[in-house]
Amino acid sequence: MVLVLTRTYFPEGTNGKLVFKGEIICHTIELPLKDNLSHISCIPEGEYFIEKRFSKRFGWHFEVLAVPNRSLILFHPANNALVELRGCIAPVSQVVGSGLGLESKKAFIKLKNLVYPELDAKESILLIIQS
Repeated sequence: MVLVLTRTYFPEGTNGKLVFKGEIICHTIELPLKDNLSHISCIPEGEYFIEKRFSKRFGWHFEVLAVPNRSLILFHPANNALVELRGCIAPVSQVVGSGLGLESKKAFIKLKNLVYPELDAKESILLIIQS
């Protein structure tokens, strides 16, 4: 499975569209691009694999693997990148500003329903991030 995240960068945050087979799954919000600095920047464009991960804070979610000079880059619900994210990617149902979205939990459930069956079947999930 290949997911494509196409980003638009703004000084206050990064917005994106996550697409599978030409169909938009959801929109995304992230921190602004600031040289891949930990906790204040979105991750660099490139190709990454994702896998399921569990934590007490987020429950079941996704981790983006092998990000250069970064760790624990996750897909999890959030509606305000500057307040709720530290480099992670938040699916949202609607973008309402730079790094701002609505109904993130709803968008995250939609993404999980698409991706989890593939991961449970031991399929690889490739995430391509581009602008």
